[in-house]
Amino acid sequence: MDDTADGELIELEQSGVRVFVVARGRRGPGTDSVLRRLVAAGSGVPAGDVELVHACEVCGARHGRPVVAYPLTPSGGAWFADAAVSGDAIVAAAGTRRPVGVGIESAVAGFDEVIDEAAFHTSELAVLAGLDPARRPLVRAILWARKSALLRAMGHTAFIEPSRLAVSTPGDDDGVGRVERSVPEFGPAWREIRFHDVPVPGNRAASVAVLG
Repeated sequence: MDDTADGELIELEQSGVRVFVVARGRRGPGTDSVLRRLVAAGSGVPAGDVELVHACEVCGARHGRPVVAYPLTPSGGAWFADAAVSGDAIVAAAGTRRPVGVGIESAVAGFDEVIDEAAFHTSELAVLAGLDPARRPLVRAILWARKSALLRAMGHTAFIEPSRLAVSTPGDDDGVGRVERSVPEFGPAWREIRFHDVPVPGNRAASVAVLG
């Protein structure tokens, strides 16, 4: 049985990451169920055997991406996986090479100036201010989905204010974003971070962060 037959399976070129997008109904699958099915499809084990641990390996709190306790990769390494949900849309990502994180955000009209100043770099705020009002909600949603995905992929780390980071502008980067202004906490690895925007149903945006 194909565990991904009821959704869209996307291969992110050269990253070794697969993304599974599901539009669930009222009684559709949960986020963990979708993520287990994606890992199962890639590893060859039954979905029911996939073990996800949500407690942080460092502090024990529930934050960031889950840990795939079982299965291991053929080489004995760990799978990297994450999933996010918004309304009836679930996006899951899994791979064996690099940590991943998933962010999904609704594109709604109107905004809170205080929230935006806490979420976006001054350069991003300038870009948003210059956009056509009809396009602005989707671009804002993509920017925040990218940042959310990055922070989930990073997992346990010191608190990083999102406004200190700037990512590339959607529409100018062909759907594969990069970090344009980083923070010291990321070290030199920030140059290898990539954001892969994926299509999702409804008025929302989703992105998968793949660490370098």
